Amino acid sequence: MYDLHLSPEQLEFRDTVRDFVENEIKPVALHPDRLQPFEKPLLVELVEKAAQMGLRTLALSEGAGGAGADGLTSCIVLEELAAGDVDIATVLGHTSFLGHVLFDQLLGAEQRSRFLPGFTGDDGYHLACAGRAPGAGLGWSYHRPLATDGGAELSAKKQNNGDWLINGSLPFVSNAPVAKLFAVQVRTDPKKSGASGMSTLLVPRDTAGLTVGEPPKATGEAIRWHQGTGASVTFKECRVPAALLVGKEGQSPLADGTLLARSATHMAAINLGLGRAAYEAAVDYGKIRRQGGRNIIEHQAIGAKLADCAIMLELARNMIWKAAWTADHPDAVSDRSIPELPLHTIARVYTAQAVNKVTLLSAECFGAMGVMRDMPLQKYVHDGFVFANADETDDAAKLGIAEAVAGFERPLAA
Repeated sequence: MYDLHLSPEQLEFRDTVRDFVENEIKPVALHPDRLQPFEKPLLVELVEKAAQMGLRTLALSEGAGGAGADGLTSCIVLEELAAGDVDIATVLGHTSFLGHVLFDQLLGAEQRSRFLPGFTGDDGYHLACAGRAPGAGLGWSYHRPLATDGGAELSAKKQNNGDWLINGSLPFVSNAPVAKLFAVQVRTDPKKSGASGMSTLLVPRDTAGLTVGEPPKATGEAIRWHQGTGASVTFKECRVPAALLVGKEGQSPLADGTLLARSATHMAAINLGLGRAAYEAAVDYGKIRRQGGRNIIEHQAIGAKLADCAIMLELARNMIWKAAWTADHPDAVSDRSIPELPLHTIARVYTAQAVNKVTLLSAECFGAMGVMRDMPLQKYVHDGFVFANADETDDAAKLGIAEAVAGFERPLAA
């Protein structure tokens, strides 16, 4: 099992990021002038500052120019970042994770030599994965083959010279507004369904035929109901050279979600950082707000709420760390030290539910002030609901856990 004594490197990562959050992120992210408007654009300058600290390439191997952080260390860092701003943490978390998956595991030597120097040398170089979410609709197909209608999908046709033409659009792609390279999942064999017949192509942002839309606004026709930043992506006769195919045709290494599933633990850590920020705000307020001749933290009702928050946050952190450590040590599952369950999903679901409650309880400690727009608690509550209602945390996700408990193996799509 993981050692609760963090290594000197992990402690240094945590403390450095914590100082950066307190001194750089919070004064800007939680300024009343920023909290009052519904629209809260991504703090691009702070994202770049964090990138200069090495957080954009945190999980990338040292040999490739990154920090080589394992899953647990990444979760520790992302929790700290999210305690300052969930959007900054989400953008950097996506890029860091995809950078590790692509450059350390999937790309060929020529592809690495083409894209890696630009990625490591540009603090504004981010990555995005464009395609149907892994396991979309999985849970609702409980104990039966996966439904074939899984939502929007891109298609690509092979040309005589081996190049590909991509067509189609996706309504929302995380990191799209800031990404300079897209890993695009496309249907290359229309006769097959599910993960079978899918391929992955690398598409630079400046490729002709690729159009990235504007990020959705917080109010209006497109309600902002996501973390980080994102936008629609459209491909119209977008030509991609054959050399930018990742892996084998019709066998996308990302389509079944096995690799990308590990990012669920990172999102749980970001979710935890949000809950911790709300809880710490409530504790600080409880120590200075006086009522009935004493600070409200000394009142039983407030103490009980804060105790519930502390319990749920500690349980969530333990689950996240266990899931992250297990992902880095799969032998712990094969030798039966840890049960063969989707721990990343368990951590994601539990954390979302727990943090949703934590943000609400924390807001209650502020009384009527908890709903004021120039106070951070209203934002924490909103962000908590966003996490709690995500596709990866709803009842469908729980059904995926139930199938693992029952030992159900889903039939492969044709």
